[in-house]
Amino acid sequence: MNYRRFLHGAKFWFWVVLFVAYSAGAVGLVMIDTYEDRYRSLSKVTLTSVKATEDVRRAGASQVAAVYRAQSGMPFASLPAGSTFQVVWPDGSTETMVILDPTSSQGVVPLKNSQVTAADVAR
Repeated sequence: MNYRRFLHGAKFWFWVVLFVAYSAGAVGLVMIDTYEDRYRSLSKVTLTSVKATEDVRRAGASQVAAVYRAQSGMPFASLPAGSTFQVVWPDGSTETMVILDPTSSQGVVPLKNSQVTAADVAR
């Protein structure tokens, strides 16, 4: 009897932990693919990749974040200061960015060691 009760409790807590982990993962990171039409023609995005200088990547990510905010349902609540998002640059390389100041054109900073080149993504 104790074994069945323990097994039932273990199953219950397994599903609770799985649900919480999935919910946290699903909400935690926004991914923005700059190959989409709305981002592709932005001036700071067209030739940007993880091999570009940090200032160019910051400017491109700031433009992308501004367009994402403008086209979201809640423009003042989406991507607030302190939030992170992942950018997929036009060449296929990716990196994670952190928003410091949503009102600044350089208010986005790349997360250290989050850059993945297009060749590494293909592997």
